[in-house]
Amino acid sequence: MAELDKAQTVAALNRILEAELAGVVRYTHYSFLVFGFGRIPIVSWLNAQADESLMHARTAGEWVTTLGAHPSLAIGQLLDSHQHDIGAMLRESLESERAALQLYRDLLAVVVDRSVALEEYARNMIRIEETHLAEVDKMLRKPGDLQAFAP
Repeated sequence: MAELDKAQTVAALNRILEAELAGVVRYTHYSFLVFGFGRIPIVSWLNAQADESLMHARTAGEWVTTLGAHPSLAIGQLLDSHQHDIGAMLRESLESERAALQLYRDLLAVVVDRSVALEEYARNMIRIEETHLAEVDKMLRKPGDLQAFAP
């Protein structure tokens, strides 16, 4: 196995940490803005997404300290179109999930054949993010529409 580039790996992990912390803020913010008959299940889903983002942020931060570095205190980009309908929130979520997926793919590229543990971590997170993307995509479709969502 080739040697791990710790600086590059830590930088990738810190970008993930920042993006996941932004997810905590974003999903929590969205949960405050849901109104109507479907509020309870939608708020529950948004809160679960915020909790999961926090768990992902914690894991990334733990990897940073495992590598002997300092976790970032920054928070990633917060998208907010100030359109508070659920469709707009989900479209913003889709964009953010795509960005997170790319960050995990970037990490995988840095650690592949250099660290089995980090490679497995990155692959597992890619699987999770791809599943999130699929779920949000399905939520954006009209009932009965089998084609992937197209903005």
